[in-house]
Amino acid sequence: MGIFIVFINGNKKGHTVKKGFTLMEILIAIAIIAILTAIGVVSYTSINKNARNTKRRSDIEQMRSALELYRADFGYYPNVNPGSIDTATNLSGVIDTYMPAIPTDPKGLPYLYVATDINNGQYYGYCVAASMEPSTTTDTTCGVTDLGGYNYGRRNP
Repeated sequence: MGIFIVFINGNKKGHTVKKGFTLMEILIAIAIIAILTAIGVVSYTSINKNARNTKRRSDIEQMRSALELYRADFGYYPNVNPGSIDTATNLSGVIDTYMPAIPTDPKGLPYLYVATDINNGQYYGYCVAASMEPSTTTDTTCGVTDLGGYNYGRRNP
């Protein structure tokens, strides 16, 4: 005959086994959750910034299209504030025929509009500018030397 050893709840001496997590397991789980949360927040912020910059580029292109249609009808570009940099909102009432409303920047800054290349009192060039958020490629060569912090500009083709 053999001797049988009976294990109760997996313990040799018959004591009950406590169920739960050790402090180390809890700390590791918290660290993993914190790392994943940090990655998610950084990605979310970056995606939002890129989305706002994409909207700015799209708004600038819509204004460019409206300005080109204006020029096709009148032969020159509008000038709402002669000889100075102006906000694009002042184009409202001038190019309303070509676009329903002047778009607004996602963060509330106005877009800039500058009429350039004057000849016989008419303007044959322009620059439309936006203030892009950092870490994007910029183009400030729109013929205007100082756009006051606006780092993305497009001019007539």
